[in-house]
Amino acid sequence: MRVLLGSFWRSVAYCLHPRVIALSLLPLILMVVGAFALGYWFWDQAVDAVLAWLESWSLVEFVLGWLDSVGLGALRAVVAPLLVLVMATPVIVVLALLLVAFFMTPAMVELVAQRRFPDLQRRRGGGLLGSIAWSVWSTVLALLMLVVSLPLWLIPPLVLVLPPLIWGWLTYRVFSYDALAEHASAEERRTLLARHRVPLLVMGVVAGLISAAPSVLWASGAMFIALAPLLVPLAIWVYALVFAFASLWYAHYLLQALDELRRADAAPAAPPSPPPYVVGDDGVVDVQARPLPPTSSS
Repeated sequence: MRVLLGSFWRSVAYCLHPRVIALSLLPLILMVVGAFALGYWFWDQAVDAVLAWLESWSLVEFVLGWLDSVGLGALRAVVAPLLVLVMATPVIVVLALLLVAFFMTPAMVELVAQRRFPDLQRRRGGGLLGSIAWSVWSTVLALLMLVVSLPLWLIPPLVLVLPPLIWGWLTYRVFSYDALAEHASAEERRTLLARHRVPLLVMGVVAGLISAAPSVLWASGAMFIALAPLLVPLAIWVYALVFAFASLWYAHYLLQALDELRRADAAPAAPPSPPPYVVGDDGVVDVQARPLPPTSSS
């Protein structure tokens, strides 16, 4: 708990470091440019497709007709764009996490190592290809969990719980590996991930819950859908900032855990305790030894 909380506050402080702020601009720019490009080419088609899908359901059409009858017909034009934004959210989250892991995490791990653990030996148990393979495999598993859990999203409380849990698991998998890739050996990485699995997963879930903040922006978008060009970049910035914080949190926590693991392994073994007494070859008890235990009289 001491390491967990200490690394949390250190990560909050490091998010204000000029180097971290500068590094966050590249994923943000890439995602904003990509989002606007996709929106320019596919936004109208996506909205029309979703609206046609909604109108194909008699129940949805009944609800939309009822909204028209009570003077809320303007909501019809909002539902489809809002659903497009909601369905695009998983893609935005995954891309934000992967871009932060690829462009920011190595530099932030280096920053933490230079400032706090300059003498920590680099054993390079994971390389670039290993990191990419691990991230891709973890992302595929997370997307599969997301698809399988979609029917449960119809239950109101679960729609606010399941996505953060899935993002938290993915955050734990990706950033745990990347934080140790440069400094830990493969054996040390496996040892630390097994020994600290619970706190590492808790850290990921906390980051996943914080990343649910843009859902408030979508609620605003339901009333002010015209502000989507402003809300989408703001949501992307929130995602990038949350995952940058999570990456720093894992770097602080795991590098400290690795340093403590190596210090424990390098500590000299305690000398063996002396025997309770020493008997010489002539049968005389050594006077420097502890006395013989009392014997029972017959």
